[in-house]
Amino acid sequence: MLFADVAGSTKLYDAFGDTQAKAMVDECIVVMRSVVAQYGGRVIKTIGDEVMCVLPHADAGLLAATDMQTKIDALPVVSNTKRAIRVGFHFGPVIEENNDVFGDTVNLAARMAGVAKGTQIITTLSTVQLMVPMLRASTRRIAALAVKGKGDNIEVCEVIWQAGEELTMATPSMTQAPRNVELVLLYAGAQQSLRDANSAMVLGRDASCQMVVPDRMASRQHARIERRRDKFFLTDQSTNGTFVALEGEAEMVLRREEVMLRGKGRMALGHSISDAPDETIYFEVRG
Repeated sequence: MLFADVAGSTKLYDAFGDTQAKAMVDECIVVMRSVVAQYGGRVIKTIGDEVMCVLPHADAGLLAATDMQTKIDALPVVSNTKRAIRVGFHFGPVIEENNDVFGDTVNLAARMAGVAKGTQIITTLSTVQLMVPMLRASTRRIAALAVKGKGDNIEVCEVIWQAGEELTMATPSMTQAPRNVELVLLYAGAQQSLRDANSAMVLGRDASCQMVVPDRMASRQHARIERRRDKFFLTDQSTNGTFVALEGEAEMVLRREEVMLRGKGRMALGHSISDAPDETIYFEVRG
C-alpha cells in the first residue's frame, strides 16, 4: 500500500492561483499514475494532491516510490519553484470492497506518508525485511514511532534514493510541530473549529455527532472531516451523498469519496446546496 502527495501544495495555490497550481499538481499526479502502472500496481483513488495505490510486493513499492521521486525531481522548475513529493508505503493484507481498500495496512501506509517530508520516502522495517538484499541495502532505520492502536512502537526506515544523500537519524517532520492551521465551520448560526493534529469530527443527524445537522436528507452519521498533517479531508459515508462547492468552483457530489477542503466554501448533506440554502454549512481553512 503506497501513498504519495505533492509537498507544499497549499503554498502552490497561494503563489500561482488555482488554475496554474492545479495544472502543476495534475502533472505530478499523471507522473505518479504512470509509475504505478509500470510496476504492476493500481491507483485506488486520488484525493486532492494525493495518490493512494496498491502494488504487488515490497520490492515494487520501493522501486515505484524511487521512480516517482526521480521523475518528479526532473520536472521543470516553474517561476523558481521546484515541485516535490513525499511518499510512504507499507506491505500487508488489505480488505477490498467497492473498488476501495481498507484495514490496518492502509492506515499504517498513510502514517508513513504522514511523517515524510518533501523528497522523502518512508516505510516500515517489516516491509524492508521483505525486500531482496540489494534493495534492502538502500534503506536505513531512523526511528521508532508510537502508532495509535499499536501496542508496540513501529520501526521506521527511510529509502535513500538520491546519489550521495546524507541521512539523518530522525526526520524533521517527526519532531517539528504541525503547521498552525484551523478549519472553521458555520451552521445555523453556530461555529465549530477543528485544529488539533490528527483530530476529526462527524457530521449528521445523530445526537452523538460533533456537528448535528437535523436535515431530513442527512444520514445519521453522514460525513467525517479529519485533519491529516496540515490538511483537512471531508469523507462522505452517507446514502444520499455530500454536496461541496469550493469558492469559485462548481458544486461536486461525493458518494463514499473524499475531497481536500481548501480556502472557503459550502457543503450540504444529502442534497444540492441550492435546494435548501438554510441547511448550508459554510467552511474556511485558516492559517
